[in-house]
Amino acid sequence: MDAASSPSFLPAEVYRSETIAAIERERYAPRFWHPVAAEAELPRHHVRAVEILGAPVLLCHGSDGVMQAFRNRCPHRAVAFREPGEGSVSCRRLVCPYHGWTYDLRGQLLAAAREAEFVAPFDRREWPLERLGCRVLGSLIWVAPGSDPIPLEEQLDLPLREAGPALEMSLVPLAFHEQTLACNWKIAHDNTLDDYHVAIAHPTTLHRLQGPVRHYRHRFGTWANVLSTPWAEPAAANAPATAARIGAEGEFLTYGLPPWNHLLLWPDGRLAMIQFLPECLDRCRMQVWLLGPGERQAEGAALMAEMAQFLAEDRALVESAQRGYGDGFRTGPPHRLEARILHQQAIYRRLVQPW
Repeated sequence: MDAASSPSFLPAEVYRSETIAAIERERYAPRFWHPVAAEAELPRHHVRAVEILGAPVLLCHGSDGVMQAFRNRCPHRAVAFREPGEGSVSCRRLVCPYHGWTYDLRGQLLAAAREAEFVAPFDRREWPLERLGCRVLGSLIWVAPGSDPIPLEEQLDLPLREAGPALEMSLVPLAFHEQTLACNWKIAHDNTLDDYHVAIAHPTTLHRLQGPVRHYRHRFGTWANVLSTPWAEPAAANAPATAARIGAEGEFLTYGLPPWNHLLLWPDGRLAMIQFLPECLDRCRMQVWLLGPGERQAEGAALMAEMAQFLAEDRALVESAQRGYGDGFRTGPPHRLEARILHQQAIYRRLVQPW
């Protein structure tokens, strides 16, 4: 096979183009479901305002136990019912702060102020909230902001096939981490799919968890991919890499998911979701949920601190790469340990490619 026909990375200009970023917002990201909160963060009779792709969304957990998502805007004049900074709020009714239109948590209009005085005949049934796709899976709440999303079971094809029982466990939040990265989201996403750099860039952190490169195994689904490595929990959090290991044994699984998500599963029942949300062309927001069995809640801060070490190492790398992706840069050849990047970039090309 000659160099011209060999697999290649996305061209550097894709990471710097405002036109491409607009296509991503319109054609790529809306095709997928997005994790927005931990299920346990939204008890019954609570609501929570979030943003997805820059649009306001309202999560509602009604008395019937059904989790729902709506556009967070009153159908009358588009004012939001709640604000994201409020977190999860106990709520039996949604009342618009602008004109007092009142809704139940199923999105049905209960009353509008001075109903008898509308210019035209008024029927409450004609003004429900705009419903979005909403599912709970892996103890996370997923929302589909687009009108024609890929089914969630297909988006999570490989995790559900390989680790279905783990995703059915009821987990609680252990910790949450959020920070801004000065890079295009694709650089951060590529990096987290990059198994070529782990032993070199993370010798005492992530590499210690994943073990020797010779044990790396890749598997690929239609939409998701995974790196699996043998794993055994260290005897203590500060145990040296050479110490005898005891405890939960099995595979440490790192799934790459479109559009910009990463699902990590430990054999001891922990789950982490990492995502890189675009903010502008050269900045994204990393969010990390760490979930686990209830008996591990007291360890949450320490477990997240362990993750934060390699995330900080990666931050320096991706922000350096952003500075290097200037005019004239041409990416080098892919390594076999970068196969997961090529897999996700093939999905991206299929949905976005205008070039």
